[in-house]
Amino acid sequence: MPSRPSTIVVPILVLLVAMLSVQAGASLAKQLFPAVGASGATAFRLVFASLIMAALLRPWRARHTRGSLRPLLLYGIVLGAMNLMFYLSLRTIPLGIAVALEFTGPLALAVFSSRRKLDFLWVLLAALGLWLLLPLESAHTRLDPLGMALALGAGVCWALYIVFGQRVSSDYGMQGAALGTAIAALCIAPIGIVQAGSALFDVNLLPLALGMALLSSAIPYSLEMIALARLPAQTFSILMSVEPAIGALSGLLFLGERLTTMQWLAMACIMLASIGCAITVTPRKPVAPTLE
Repeated sequence: MPSRPSTIVVPILVLLVAMLSVQAGASLAKQLFPAVGASGATAFRLVFASLIMAALLRPWRARHTRGSLRPLLLYGIVLGAMNLMFYLSLRTIPLGIAVALEFTGPLALAVFSSRRKLDFLWVLLAALGLWLLLPLESAHTRLDPLGMALALGAGVCWALYIVFGQRVSSDYGMQGAALGTAIAALCIAPIGIVQAGSALFDVNLLPLALGMALLSSAIPYSLEMIALARLPAQTFSILMSVEPAIGALSGLLFLGERLTTMQWLAMACIMLASIGCAITVTPRKPVAPTLE
C-alpha cells in the first residue's frame, strides 16, 4: 500500500509539469499572432489539441448520461471562451501579467466558497495587486485597459471552468478533457477562420501550431484531470499560485518581455493572496483551481 507522501508527490509533479507546459505553449502562441492573429492561434490550439487528444483518449467510448451532457457542454464552451480571451489579452499585455489577472477568477471562487471573514483579507491583497496594475503609470509602463479586461474575463471563465471541470472529471475522467476540447474547438474555429482566413492553412505554420497545441492543451489538460482527482483543494491552490511567475519567466525567456518593479510587486500581491487563501480557506465543498 503506497504511503501518503507518495500519493501526493506524483500529482504535484504532474501539475507542475502541466503549468510549465501551458506557459511555454502560450509563448509559442504569441509568436503566431503576426501570421494568424489571436483568434487564429486559439483555433489552431484547440483544433489540433482536440485531434491529438481524440486519437490518444478515444473519447467516443465514454459513457454518457442525461445529467452529464449539460456540464460537459458548458465545460467546453467556457474552455473555448477562456482560451480566446486570454490570447486576445496577450496582444497588448505581457504574459506574466495576463496570467496574474486571469488567476483572480479561481481566487475569487475559492474565497466565495469560504465561510471565514479572514479570507476577505486576501481579496484586499489581490485588489491591491490589481490597483498596482491599473494604467496610471507613465506612457512607457502603463498597461492596456482592454488587454487587462480581457484577461479578467478569462479569469471569470476559468472559475466557471473549475466548477464544470470537476463534474466532468468525475463523470468522464481523462476523456472529459478530450470531449471538452472538441466542443471548444467547434465553438472557436469559425471565429479563427473568419479572422485569419487562408493563413490558417499555411503548411509552414504547422510545426509551430502542433507544438503549441501539445504544450498548451493536449498535455496540460490531460495531466490536470489526473491531478484534479488526487490533490486536495488547498494543495492545488498553493501550487497554482506560482503560475503567474512561471508565465512571467516564460515571457522573459521566449518573448523578451521585461516587467517593471511595480508590475512584479503587483503579481506578488496576487500570488500571496492566493497562497493565503489556500492556507486559511474553509470551503463549503472542495474547489480545486485548474489550468487555463
